[in-house]
Amino acid sequence: MKRISTLRKFLFIPIFLFGMFSPGLNQIYAQEKPEISVGGAVRFNYNLSSWKEGQKNRGGDFGYDMFRVNFDASWKDLYLNAEYRLYSEAFGGGFMKQGWVGYRFNEEDEIQVGLSQVPFGIQQYNSHNWFFNLTYYFGLEDDHDMGVKYLHAGEKFEYNLAFYKNAEELRFGGDTETSPDRYSYDVVGRNKEVNQVNGKLIYKFGDSIKNRLGFSAQYGGLYNLDTKETGSHSGLALHYEVDFQNWNFKLQAMTINNDPKNLPGESKDILQMGAYGVPYEVASDFNIYTFAFSKSIPVKLGPISNLQFYNDFGYMDKKIASFEDSFMNVTGVLISAGHVYTYVDYAAGYNHSWLGGNFADDFSTGNSDAKWEARFNINIGYYF
Repeated sequence: MKRISTLRKFLFIPIFLFGMFSPGLNQIYAQEKPEISVGGAVRFNYNLSSWKEGQKNRGGDFGYDMFRVNFDASWKDLYLNAEYRLYSEAFGGGFMKQGWVGYRFNEEDEIQVGLSQVPFGIQQYNSHNWFFNLTYYFGLEDDHDMGVKYLHAGEKFEYNLAFYKNAEELRFGGDTETSPDRYSYDVVGRNKEVNQVNGKLIYKFGDSIKNRLGFSAQYGGLYNLDTKETGSHSGLALHYEVDFQNWNFKLQAMTINNDPKNLPGESKDILQMGAYGVPYEVASDFNIYTFAFSKSIPVKLGPISNLQFYNDFGYMDKKIASFEDSFMNVTGVLISAGHVYTYVDYAAGYNHSWLGGNFADDFSTGNSDAKWEARFNINIGYYF
């Protein structure tokens, strides 16, 4: 990089002097410069949880959530998109959310190479709240992996085709486990996601009522570090999204199957998944159903310009009969005031690792004696 920068300095002088006598060259040279924009966000969070007695005694906790920086750059038809996030050490510290280099063939077709969003299900989000929907906690909402993705966005049809070599890899040892220090959930522990293919098709119809009916499929390998054998994982999804005036509805059904090649005697019914620095168990095979809706109301309340009320529901139906199913429901409002966005959520969960329970196995075997637990949460973010 230093050698390239030095070369540019030496080249700039004759180009500048020659450009003084050649206005056309100055114009061409200016067009060759990339366009770069930088943004980001800083967020703070208050929460009060029903299962934390000490927290209830002191009236909840208010603290730092996250700082992020975003980069967008373009040069001709090439472009860059990257986002780096810095959480507290307890939530994994700093890591990339996304980062890819893209090329636009035309107004409808492009390709992305790098850490990109996996085309599976409703996107960009299958939810409206700060917690996401239940799909997020199994790597099925706003997931990002390392690979190549082709996108087509036509007037009536959209489709994505992708190949992902693996999840974002932070450790490159031959037998090294995947790190749980990441933004989106991936398989960790003794299995690693490899060689995944994705396909997604969306049909768009309607004028005053905008409809997006879609189907998604994915298939990939699970390489076991102990047996040196590759199992498989797969998923199918049917999804439907509607926008009508200030209403939005999201309806989705998924079926997920994992077949790891573990050591003899080790259960194939449970996988380890991880994000934010901490792993937990997830049932290998399950169906998941979600329904979410929102209503936006423009207002003039000082700096507040819009209130978006929503409810997002998710149900995880585990295919092993002895496993206890998991549920999640979030009711809340997003308050928009200029560059400040505030989520006020009441999130309830049953056998949900992040909402009560014992965290480790709520999404796998679960607990038949579990109770619904809830967290009242306020997240305040300034986005720039």
